[in-house]
Amino acid sequence: MARSDAKNLIIGPTGKPLTLADLPSTNTQRWVIRRKAEVVAAVQGGLLSLEDACKRYSLTVEEFLSWQEAINKNGLPGLRTTRIQKYRSA
Repeated sequence: MARSDAKNLIIGPTGKPLTLADLPSTNTQRWVIRRKAEVVAAVQGGLLSLEDACKRYSLTVEEFLSWQEAINKNGLPGLRTTRIQKYRSA
């Protein structure tokens, strides 16, 4: 997830530019892989601070860090909640 030349614009998990306006709604209830990955990309790319992301989405730091770790270890498939057990036992 690389930073582009434009200020406050990063490349998201789908390979397209990601801005604050592209991020999931603050009242998101269903956290699919893409939405989790967008929030992680926003924090890693400097679009949001960890504190801002947690506040914006009512996440704990531990929850966010678990998303980030899942991506780092297993890529986007690591964010599948139904697959967590498989990746944890690996």
